[in-house]
Amino acid sequence: MWVPQYGDQTQPVYLMIANALEQDIESGRLAAGDRLPTLKDLAEALNVTPGTVGRAYDEAAKRGLVVGEVGRGTFVRQQRLSAPSVHTPATGESSQIDLSIIKPNDAHMSEWLGAAISELATSPDLGQVLDYVTEGGHTSHKQAGAAWIQRWLPDARWQQVVLTSGAQHGLLVAISSLSKNDDMVLCESLCYPGIISLAHSMGRRLHGVAMDEHGIIPDALRAACLEHRPSLLICVTTHQNPTNSIMPHARRQAIAEIAREFDLFIVDDDIYGFLEPAPDYQPLAAYAPERSVYLTSLSKSVLPALRIGYLYAPPQTLSRLSSMVRSSVWMPSPLMAQLASNLINSGMADQLVREQQEEATARQQMAQEILGKYKIRSQPNSFHIWLELPEPWTSDEFANLARNNGVTVVSGSQFLPERSHASCGVRIALMAPSRQELGFALTKLVSLLDSPEPRLFY
Repeated sequence: MWVPQYGDQTQPVYLMIANALEQDIESGRLAAGDRLPTLKDLAEALNVTPGTVGRAYDEAAKRGLVVGEVGRGTFVRQQRLSAPSVHTPATGESSQIDLSIIKPNDAHMSEWLGAAISELATSPDLGQVLDYVTEGGHTSHKQAGAAWIQRWLPDARWQQVVLTSGAQHGLLVAISSLSKNDDMVLCESLCYPGIISLAHSMGRRLHGVAMDEHGIIPDALRAACLEHRPSLLICVTTHQNPTNSIMPHARRQAIAEIAREFDLFIVDDDIYGFLEPAPDYQPLAAYAPERSVYLTSLSKSVLPALRIGYLYAPPQTLSRLSSMVRSSVWMPSPLMAQLASNLINSGMADQLVREQQEEATARQQMAQEILGKYKIRSQPNSFHIWLELPEPWTSDEFANLARNNGVTVVSGSQFLPERSHASCGVRIALMAPSRQELGFALTKLVSLLDSPEPRLFY
């Protein structure tokens, strides 16, 4: 197995690995077509994390030294390619750097995903996931979902797990099952756009509840309940999208008590709960389990294409939720559910989460360094930041100008459940591009913010 011999040990470890790889290729120690060690094997040999090795391979790929092949691994290129400049995209590639979608960083995902798919393909249990499934999914898939949920709800029982085709489908199932046409549904005053589109498409009325830096304000929630008599509250209490707020324990308890007072059902959307290294914050479902549907998935934590979500619900709602799953998609893919279960049961999902947390921390530090003079809302290991724009900027104006200059961010107007007020912020997702591209894009955004006459630029 190839193991790098470090030279200059004052550099970051991933750069030392990449430099050693380049030197060994040039010296002939590594030849074209040679297979490099897996992330796990080289990480163990060097006593570093797989994420560090992944970044080294990513750097080597940018230099045109190596190429990754799905299901096979990483190989020395047959012919070295010139590394493309971030300023001059290759022919056919978009000139945009996309900071609009919150998702995990996908560097070297193909290597472990290929291994997971190969393991599934050779499994003796493959036959049972190739057919229709009754009763809402295989027991083993629900048990894996319960094991995942138990990180935040330790007493979760697999019998109360409902599988969905991702978190967005889980929201559709919950809203459809727990409210009726023309019902009032409450959410945060700045909320995930997917909630807005679902509520409107299903004929629900939507009202945003005032927030502060800790999320929904309990007094504002009580006032909204008195005025609107809602049937449902959809709430993101940890790493809220887009503001990044984390709701304190006392406020979670207060929200649960108000829900009981007004017979309000809660959809506890905990899609970003995994970003907290230690589960210090109990979900809302822990405070009001009899009236909460807890929602999570693997799309943000592991892989967007892994469209499997988990609803954890009180017994009296299970038949309604399962029926809506059948009505909408008949069944979540058993093949995807098995792949998700394998990742959870093997511990690979936890490892991937730790690597994403590590990568997010580095990118948050980069964002703080570049955008530090502006007001941003963030968490130390979040996948995104919320940038509060200085006057005279408006959200749409800045987002349009950024797009015209090659950087895509999301205008704050997209997060408004009602058009009763304007937003002066933009959401910036940090994980999709390479670190080099991210630094370039953030620096460009700063140059636009610093423009003395912004409205003259478009």
